Order: sequence, then structure tokens, then C-alpha cells
Amino acid sequence: MIDHQVRVHPSADRLPREEQLAWKLATVATGTQEAAELEPEAVAMAVNRVIDNASVAVASLRRRPVAVARAQALPHTAAPGASVFGADTSRRVSPEWAAWANGTAVRELDFHDTYLAADYSHPGDNIPPLLAVAQHTGRTGADLLRGVIAAYEIHVALVKGICLHAHRIDHVAHLSAATACGLGAMLRLPTETVYQAVGQAVHTTTATRQSRKGEISSWKAFAPAFAGKAAVEAVDRAMRGEGAPSPIYEGEDGFLAWLLDGPEASYTVSLPEPGGTRRAILDTYTKEHSAEYQAQAVIDLARRLRERTGPLTDVRDIVLHTSHHTHHVIGSGAGDPQKYDPHASRETLDHSVPYIFAVALEDGAWHHERSYAPDRARRPETVELWRKISTVEDPEWTRRYHDPDPGRRAFGGRAVITLADGTVIEDELAVADAHPAGARPFGRAGYTAKFRTLAEGVVAPDARETFLDSASRLAHLDTDGLAELFPRVDTEKVAAYDARLPKGLF
Repeated sequence: MIDHQVRVHPSADRLPREEQLAWKLATVATGTQEAAELEPEAVAMAVNRVIDNASVAVASLRRRPVAVARAQALPHTAAPGASVFGADTSRRVSPEWAAWANGTAVRELDFHDTYLAADYSHPGDNIPPLLAVAQHTGRTGADLLRGVIAAYEIHVALVKGICLHAHRIDHVAHLSAATACGLGAMLRLPTETVYQAVGQAVHTTTATRQSRKGEISSWKAFAPAFAGKAAVEAVDRAMRGEGAPSPIYEGEDGFLAWLLDGPEASYTVSLPEPGGTRRAILDTYTKEHSAEYQAQAVIDLARRLRERTGPLTDVRDIVLHTSHHTHHVIGSGAGDPQKYDPHASRETLDHSVPYIFAVALEDGAWHHERSYAPDRARRPETVELWRKISTVEDPEWTRRYHDPDPGRRAFGGRAVITLADGTVIEDELAVADAHPAGARPFGRAGYTAKFRTLAEGVVAPDARETFLDSASRLAHLDTDGLAELFPRVDTEKVAAYDARLPKGLF
């Protein structure tokens, strides 16, 4: 790996393109090997993430934000076009709109992959726009894999090197850059074109984190889809010869200088050397539970503690000792009263670790729908327990969260339960059971089981197996075969749900 120092430059410096971060990202993308030359483990993981995305997409088809995104996309027909989850695969739409609909379906349940470092990310959000463009432009499964591996490489590098959330900038700014690079790799575009697309994508997708603060709305599901759509459009413009604000990261009125650490900002972004391997996807991990990633280990810890607590009415208080990120983003350190509101939105509840711990402790399980149902959140006994739970930042857990060694990095915490009689019960868990370093790491069997579970009642048994077989052969699929990555569902039921929605412009 090569460490690249990124800092602000005045316009008078006339910073050469070759020294700009956007150019270096583009170079990594355009230098990504053919699929047959990629690391086999990385390719296998990319297939896993295609399966994972489809799992959570089909489970969310009849959720309102997903239906709205689909309804917006379907009027934008195109040839060849791209498929949309929940629609007949023969019905094709323009790739940027397919990226919008499918990206929303993948993100809605907060149930696919994650990477946490200096910032947050869901790198699986790169796949919907890449798949849409692959279909529209006649690419193969091998082409798609090359793009996915490149997008993950860029996404992980940016998340490791540049913290956005400290300045309340939403993490999709890194996503759009990664998607633009993935598209460039997949389409074998010139470095100059990818460079311009990165600049446009970052410029148009920089937003605040208010979308994840207070009463969280459905925009949380739309945000990465918007970034993917914007990246597709940026690549289209760049292919037509249009330029971007430059230098997008280092400029004196740019991203680092005014939105992040300021004119004296300096960051280190580590990227593969020319011809180097692309393995960053192997550092990422998926979710066993439909909740914010920093709650994954907390759910597993609650399930483990349930056997030791006795009647929960005897609990006086529960304190979760955890990292800065967990305390301030999904814990009581956020200062959001909505995190304790039984009438809060689902999006708010999946960013409330006190709520999540309470329900997991009571139920000994977690379900992507039942655990968030309004009547579940409003149970008097749940509300009583929920409001006894708080979080505190523990410097040791913060240090472990940022450990440079992925094998030692920890995203969990320690729970201290005090009962009414003064008895104290303690336990801790560093990583979720499904994490690569956890008790039950997800392999291909875990991903396929997750798909079969979430597709139950949505995808017919034979269609489930057809999808899994096609996904496993992704490297050998031709353009037509990419349609098989959209599991067949009862489109009439989906359309009937969509018909109940209010109408918009399209």
C-alpha cells in the first residue's frame, strides 16, 4: 500500500491533477485487474454481497420507501435499460433510476454490509448502481465483479483515511466517489474520465448528517440511492467530456478546507500500489440483525445475558460501556430524546441502542419487522426497561474501535446490569457473532441462509434456488444472465401494494 498525504492547497499552487486525491482514486480504479486475475477470496466475497443485497431487497419490497422509489423509477423506461427489484425482469428502466430504486430496496432495512473505521460506510450500496449500468451497457458478470472490487477498495480507503461524521457530514460523500470509481473500472474508462466523475459525484452528494439525527425519516434509505444515482449521472457527463470542480478535495474553497478539518487539514489515504492486490472487501462485514452495525454485538450480548438476569422487572438500571461512536451516534450521548420515544419511527429505533438492548433482552431474538412494530415498541414493560438503559463512553472501547489491526478491532461493549437488591451482573462482547472474528462468522452458508430466510413468502422456492445458482456463477454470467440476479417475485402482489400509494409527478 502507498500512503498518500492529502492537504489543502491554495489555488495559486495549481496542484497538478496527478497529485490530487481524485486522480489517485481514479488510477486505482482504472488499474483494477480483470476478474480472472483478482484475488479468489475477494471475488467470493463479492458474490456473497450480491446475495446479501438481494436478501434484504426482497424482504423490503412492500415497505413504503422502497415502493415509492420503485414507483418513481418504473416510468423511466429505457432500452436496453436495467431491472428493478419487485418488477418483471423484462421491464427495464434507465440505469440511474434503477440505481435509485434498487439502492433504496437494499438500504431500507439497515441489514446489509458495513465497514467502520475513521468514518462509517455500507459499501454494499455500491452494487445497485454498478449492476444497473452493467445491464444497460451490455457488460458481463466478470465486468461487474471488477467494478465491485474496485468500488470496495476505494470506499474502504476513504473510510479509513477521512472522517466525515466529526463534522456532521453524511457518509454518502465517500460512497459516491467509490461508485464513480467502480463504474470506471467496470467500463474500462480512461483515468481522466473517472477523475472528472469523482469530482462531480463528491461535489453533488455532500450533505449533513441531519438525516441520521433526532427523528430519523425514510431519507436514511434514500440517501445512498441518491448517491448512486448521482454517481451514474456524473459518469455519464464525464464520458461526454464535462469537467468537475477541481481539486475537489484539496481546493482552498473545497471539501477539506470548509467542510472538514479546515485550511490546515491533513489526511493520509492508503491505496494499493500499481498492480497491487485489491482485498479491501475482505475487511468489510455484514449484519445478522436488522439494526445499525454498532448494535449487532449488543443484540448478541443481550441474548447471552438474558439467561442470567431473572425477572426484568427487578432491573434498577443498565449501563452500556462502549465506544465514542456508539455512545454519541446510537446511544444516550447523542442527546436525542427521540431515542427513548415509543412513538419514534423505525429509522429512529434502529439508531437507538437503549431500545435495541431492551427488546433483545426481553425477546432473546431480533426480527427485522416484529422487533420494530409499533405495538412492540409501545409495550409498557418495554418502555419501562428501555428508559432504565443508558450508555457511557469508555476510552478503552474507543481505542479498540480504532485498533489498526482488524483482528483486534471491537465494535461492542460491556453491559452492567444492576438489580433492585444491588446485585450486579456484567458481561461484554467485542464483536458480533457473525463478524469475521466472532463466534459464528458468516461464510457462504450464512449468506445463503439469510437469503432463504428473508425470501420466505416473497420468492418461490424454485426461484430462490435459481437466484442462488446464478449468483454463485456470477463470474461466468453473460449480459442476459445478470437479470437472474433479481429473484422472481409475485409482481402482481407488489404492484397491488404500489397502487395504494399517493401519486407523484412521474
